[in-house]
Amino acid sequence: MNDRTPLDLTVRTLAHDFAATLKRRGMGPLTRGRATTLQLNVGRLCNMACVHCHVEAGPERTEIMPPAVAARVLEVLAADPELRLLDLTGGAPELNPSFRTLVAGARALGRRVIDRCNLTVLLEPGQEDLVDFLADHQVEVVASMPCYLRDNVEKQRGKGAYDKSTVALQRLNARGYGVAGTGLLLDLVYNPGGPTLPPPQAALEGDYKRELGARFGIHFNRLLTLTNMPIRRFAHALTRDRAHDAYLTLLADHFNPATVAELMCRTLISVGWDGRLYDCDFNQMLELGLGAADHGAGATIWDLHAPDALDGAPITTASHCFGCTAGAGSSCGGALQ
Repeated sequence: MNDRTPLDLTVRTLAHDFAATLKRRGMGPLTRGRATTLQLNVGRLCNMACVHCHVEAGPERTEIMPPAVAARVLEVLAADPELRLLDLTGGAPELNPSFRTLVAGARALGRRVIDRCNLTVLLEPGQEDLVDFLADHQVEVVASMPCYLRDNVEKQRGKGAYDKSTVALQRLNARGYGVAGTGLLLDLVYNPGGPTLPPPQAALEGDYKRELGARFGIHFNRLLTLTNMPIRRFAHALTRDRAHDAYLTLLADHFNPATVAELMCRTLISVGWDGRLYDCDFNQMLELGLGAADHGAGATIWDLHAPDALDGAPITTASHCFGCTAGAGSSCGGALQ
């Protein structure tokens, strides 16, 4: 499916801006360190179609990681003990037929596994045992919960999403997730409702814990704040509202050099549903290939033979990279500062 938009092409033509900012500050170009995380986008099928989704996932998407790619992922994990984390995303990763095979295989190898869960999928028909499966395999759940208030959640995720999400969180809590002493980690993810930077992560976490605890008795470990990336579905909304240029300016004006050393692309390999490799999930959605591929070091998961093949390789950057370096910074692990 080729859903390239003029906005995506604008991102490509501005690719030099982020690199130029790094150069002016004596910080570039970006290169890789040792990869410790293998992040899989297992497909774009999802039971939701959220307005902020940079993947443009939804119920009608047909891109699904085939079993051969999933099997190769487990081979790569087995061959490289430095890849300590398997990070599963989508779409709704749980809807991929290979999801449970990937989880069980990675855990058998002693790797940490993260499931980036939209929460409502836990209530889908056929997923009745999903919470137990995740707990039995000690999967770390990173759950999207863009606000503790109903209106804000439903503006981003659709009517009914708030109630389903709180019920799902209660089910996770009942199984031990987010409860002290169980070892079952439950983190929530906040992203702004519009073209603004996230507020300070620690203060907002306190608000979430107070409000969700008081309203629903919900507990969780950490809140992760993520900046909305100006690509795909959120980019379309920015263009519609004539806010795209202003948002890019906001991100660039808040560039924080202290975040650069912690950027996730330095230690992460992003794998597309078809096995292609990228520097991050955002580059994947823009089809900005792995920078190292230009140097003959791994265009697909089948090319990853030597564990250190990508060490020191260049990282492909573009103007959306300002989203990861604005303010306190943003990564799949939340704020960088």
